[in-house]
Amino acid sequence: MKESALFIGGRRRVPASTMAPGDSKRIRFEPIGVVHTTVASADSTEADGRARGVIEIYEKFAEALDGIDGYSHLFVLGYFHHLRPEQIGPLKVRPRKLLRLGLRLEELPELGVFALDSPTRPNPIGLTLVRFVGRNGRNLEVEGLDYYDRTPVLDIKPYQIQYRAEEFTVPEWRSSLRRKLNRFQKRRSPMAE
Repeated sequence: MKESALFIGGRRRVPASTMAPGDSKRIRFEPIGVVHTTVASADSTEADGRARGVIEIYEKFAEALDGIDGYSHLFVLGYFHHLRPEQIGPLKVRPRKLLRLGLRLEELPELGVFALDSPTRPNPIGLTLVRFVGRNGRNLEVEGLDYYDRTPVLDIKPYQIQYRAEEFTVPEWRSSLRRKLNRFQKRRSPMAE
C-alpha cells in the first residue's frame, strides 16, 4: 500500500521535526498509518464506537510497534478526513449525536466544542480508546473504533493505569441530558407499557 502525506489547506504536511525554529503558526503531521473498517459513513450502525477494524501502520513506522504487544487498550489519534469545510473551525455546536438517541434539536444546548466529543473542532483531530485484540506484523486488530474507513492515523499511545480517573465529575448540562435520555428511553421501552 502506498504511504501518503497528509494535506491540509492544499499544502503537503510533513513531520513536525521539519518545522523552522519559532514557526508556531504551522504544525505539520505525517500519518503513521490508516484505519481499515467497514464503517464508511455516519449512517453505519457501527459508527458509534462499536466497530472492529485494523490499523495498518506504514512500513517506515513499523519498528515503533516494538513492545506494544501485551497492552489491552490503545489511544488512537486520527485526522477527521470526512468533515465538511463548515465543520472545521466552529467553536460552538449542539451535541447532535444525541439526536440519534431520541432528543430533539431544541432540547440540545449550544456548547463549546472543547466541552464535547464532537468531530467539529478548530483542528480536525480525533482521539479514541480501542481494545487491542492482536497484531499481525504492521496490522493492529482493534475493537471499539469510531473512525471511518481510510481515516489517517496520526499517533498511537498505550493505555496505562495512571490514566485512570478514580473520581471524576461532569457538568450539570451533561447530567441533565442524561436524565432526559433515560426518561425518553423508558417511555419507548416495551417494558414501560
